[in-house]
Amino acid sequence: MLKERIRSWVPNSFTFGNLFCGVIAIVYAARGDFSNATLLIIIAMMLDSLDGRLARMLGVAGDFGKELDSLADVVTFGVAPALLAYYTFFIDYGNYGLFFAALFPLFGAYRLARFNLSATNVTASYFSGVPITAAGGLLAVVTTFGDRVSELLTPIFFTGLALLMVSRVRIPSFKEVPLQRHSFIITVSLVYLTYMIFARWKEWPSFWFIAVPFYILFIAFSFVKKRKSMAN
Repeated sequence: MLKERIRSWVPNSFTFGNLFCGVIAIVYAARGDFSNATLLIIIAMMLDSLDGRLARMLGVAGDFGKELDSLADVVTFGVAPALLAYYTFFIDYGNYGLFFAALFPLFGAYRLARFNLSATNVTASYFSGVPITAAGGLLAVVTTFGDRVSELLTPIFFTGLALLMVSRVRIPSFKEVPLQRHSFIITVSLVYLTYMIFARWKEWPSFWFIAVPFYILFIAFSFVKKRKSMAN
């Protein structure tokens, strides 16, 4: 019994780590430290992609983990990216900007609720609408580029991603695509890392000492899983 509880808390600890990163990202965004806030959301994307896999690997997948994951996702990939977008762009528009920014987590929560309740919302090959993890991660990275590109990019991405989350557009789930499921997260991480190195090398976020080792472990885990799946 004790061993089963310990096994069940292994994937849940990753989910709590996701939520913890989201809360801290919100605080950093409020302080104006957008680089660290974005980095924390990227770390949370890695944690979010691992908790479900660990639960299935350990045979402890269940409703509790599913609901906990959804609650964490609303905070980390809904509220945190929305605040990043607000502080980097929408704040100039007063209450209108605040109300508009608040729509992102609302759309994300709706998408998660629909996903959890509808057994037909996802097939072996497709998701119905963009997952909130992908939408929130992309929005966070886009806000980092906000001062380097047109001011129109942030609201366009914000609106497009919010609408795609609640849409019925079929998005490949990557289960039958000849790429690892982690490829999207790795790509986002590499884009952000490359940008920070070449564009903001004097503003390295303090969370790099967490992100870089975790990123290496993340790639190693992905590689081992791929080798095992190919062997089977």
